[in-house]
Amino acid sequence: MADLSLYRNIGIFAHVDAGKTTTTERILKLTGKIHKLGEVHDGAATTDFMEQEQERGITIQSAATSCFWKDHRFNIIDTPGHVDFTIEVYRSLKVLDGGVGVFCGSGGVEPQSETNWRYANDSEVARIIFINKLDRLGADFYRVTKQVEDVLGAHPLVMVLPIGTEDDFIGVVDLLTRKAWVWDNSGDPMNYELQDIPADMVDLVEEWREKLIETAVEQDDDALEKYLDGEELDIDVIKACIRKGTINLDFFPTYCGSAFKNKGVQLILNAVIDYLPSPTEVKPQPEVDLEGEPTGKFAIVDIEKPMRALAFKIMDDRYGALTFVRIYSGKIEKGMTILNTFTGKTERIGRLVEMHADERIELDAAQAGDIIAVVGMKNVQTGHTLCDPKFPATLEPMVFPDPVISIAVAPKDKAGSEKMGIAIGKMIAEDPSFRVETDEDSGETILKGMGELHLDIKVDILKRTHGIDVEVGKPQVAYRETITGTIEDSYIHKKQSGGSGQFGKIDYKIEPGESGSGFVFESKVTGGNVPREFWPAVEKGFKSCIEEGVLAGFPCLDFKVTLLDGAYHAVDSSAVAFEIAAKNAYRQSLPKAGPQLIEPVMKVDVFTPESHVGDVIGDLNRRRGIIKSQEANVTGVRIKSDVPLSEMFGYIGDLRTMTSGRGQFSMEFSHYVPCPRNIAEDVIKEVRERNAKK
Repeated sequence: MADLSLYRNIGIFAHVDAGKTTTTERILKLTGKIHKLGEVHDGAATTDFMEQEQERGITIQSAATSCFWKDHRFNIIDTPGHVDFTIEVYRSLKVLDGGVGVFCGSGGVEPQSETNWRYANDSEVARIIFINKLDRLGADFYRVTKQVEDVLGAHPLVMVLPIGTEDDFIGVVDLLTRKAWVWDNSGDPMNYELQDIPADMVDLVEEWREKLIETAVEQDDDALEKYLDGEELDIDVIKACIRKGTINLDFFPTYCGSAFKNKGVQLILNAVIDYLPSPTEVKPQPEVDLEGEPTGKFAIVDIEKPMRALAFKIMDDRYGALTFVRIYSGKIEKGMTILNTFTGKTERIGRLVEMHADERIELDAAQAGDIIAVVGMKNVQTGHTLCDPKFPATLEPMVFPDPVISIAVAPKDKAGSEKMGIAIGKMIAEDPSFRVETDEDSGETILKGMGELHLDIKVDILKRTHGIDVEVGKPQVAYRETITGTIEDSYIHKKQSGGSGQFGKIDYKIEPGESGSGFVFESKVTGGNVPREFWPAVEKGFKSCIEEGVLAGFPCLDFKVTLLDGAYHAVDSSAVAFEIAAKNAYRQSLPKAGPQLIEPVMKVDVFTPESHVGDVIGDLNRRRGIIKSQEANVTGVRIKSDVPLSEMFGYIGDLRTMTSGRGQFSMEFSHYVPCPRNIAEDVIKEVRERNAKK
C-alpha cells in the first residue's frame, strides 16, 4: 500500500502567458520524467499535446501527469490560462489538494489570475505562489507581492528574495536557511551553487526573515512563546508552523525565479513537499443526496473505506474515451463493478491507466489519493460520482456556467452530417461548458460556448480532428426576455366534445421578479376553488412556456406568477385541463405585462500600455461600455468595465490594432440588463425575418 503522506495532488494555474506550462516542463525535467525540454513557443511542450495548443502557444485542455521528487509522488495538472477555458481550471481545482499560482514578474496579477484565484478560494485549495519571469524587462518581485495583497486580498509569505533583477537575475536567497542559490548561465537547472548571502543583501534578508518567522509562529502557541522569549527556533518547528498556516489558507508561501532560464524551480518542488497538504490533510469531500442537499457524511481519504471517486474530465482520443478520476476513498481495481450514482447504472472497469500528458501507463489497481484515467467507460460525464454498489453515495457535484454565445454550423456535404453528430457528442462529453442544440425549424446545429475563442477552437477540432468541413454562421448573442409590468388576469379553458370534457379556470397575477430569481410560482387560493392537487399542474403549465418569450422567442427570466383564485368542475376538471389553461394564460397575459428584451453584459478586463489608454477607453465607450476602474502599474494600465456582449465580437483584433499588439483582455459573464430600444427592435426584426425564411 502506498503511503498517502507522500502524495501531493497539485495544479498549476495562472493568467495566460505567465509561464504555467513552461514551469510544468521544468518540473518534469527536474524529476526525471522527461529528458529533453519542450518549449511552448516552439509548440513542443509535453502537456500541450493538441495541435491547436501547439499552434497558438496556449493551453486549452488541462493535462495530467505524475512524477516523483524526494520519494514523494506528485500528480500534477497543468491548467489553461485563457478565460474561455476557465471551466478546465474550475474542475481541476475541484479535485486537487494544493496548487501553485504562477504570476508574471513584470505583468503581475493579471485578469485571469484573479478569476483562477477566486475559484481556488471557493474550492479551499492551499497554494504556494511562484513569481516567474524575473529575468524579464520591468520584472519586480516586491511590486508583485504587494499586488497579491492589494488585488487578491491574499497574504503572501515571502520565503525567498531575488538576487539581481532582469538581465542580472542570477538566483535567490532562501530566508529560512540563509543560503543563496546561484545558477550559472548554462541553462542547466542542476548547475547551481549554495553560497553565502551577498554582502549587500544581509540586512534585507534579516528584515524579511524576521517578518516570515513572526507570521509563521502565530500558528503555534508554544513556538510563539519561545520566539517572544528570544529563543532561536529550530527550522523544522518554523516549517511545521508554515505548513499549518498554508493548509489553513492563512497565508501563501511565496517564491520567485525564472522557469524559462531554469532558476528557482527546485525550491518550488521542495515547498510542495514541505507546505502543501497530502490527500489526508485536506477537508474531506461532502456527500449529498439525490436532490444535492448535504447528508452530513464525508468521503474520508482512506484505502479501507468504501470506494468513492469523482469523474472530473472526459477526453476522447484514438484509443476511446478516457475518464479522468480522482479517488477519494477505497480503491479501484481492474475488472471490478462500480455504480454511477447519477445514472443509477453499474459499469465494469476495463483498463486503468496513469497519464503522462498523452502517454499512458497500464495499472492493475489505484487507491485513495490517486488521479488516474479509466478507458472506455460508457455513460460517465464530468461531475458524476463513481462508488461501491454496496455503499452508494454522491459527492458534491460541479456547477457549470451557462454559455453566452452561439454560432450555427452546417456540414458542407451529406456525408459529413452523420460524422458531425458523433463528433459533437464526443465534444460535449469532454467539455461541460459547451452545449449543442438543433433548431427544429431550420435543422441548423447551434453550438453554444463561453466566448469566441472557445467556439473557434471547437470548429477547428471538428475540421481537423474529425475531418468534417463545416460552414459557420455569424455569432449570436444569448438574449433573454423579461417583463416590466404587473398584470392581474383570468383564463378559462373549456372543451366539450362528447363524453367527459375539460374545464379549468384560473385567476392569476404576473409580476416582475428580482434579477436572477428565474421563475417563481406561488398559490394564494383559499376555500378550494382550485383544489390543491391541481396547483402543480398550473405551475407546470407556466413553467413549460418560459423557454419561449413573446417578443422574439428567447427564454423569459425573472418573473413571478401568483395563483389567486379560479374554479373547477367536479367531473370535467383534471390536471391536464389546468395545465392547458396555464399555457394559454401565459400567451394571453405576457404581451400585456410590458415584455422587454435583456442582453448579457460581460465583465471586461483590459490591459494596455499607458500610451494607448485614451484609445482603449474611447473604444469601450463606443461599445456602450461603462468604465468601472483604472489601475496603473509599471508595465501599463488595467481598465475594468462592463460591456454588452453584442458589442465585443472581434474585439481582440481591434485591441491588437489599437495597442500595436501589446494589449490583452479577458471577459466573463456578469449579468443581464435591459436592451436599448433601437437595438431590441433590430434584434426582434432580425429574428422574425429569420423565422419567416424558415
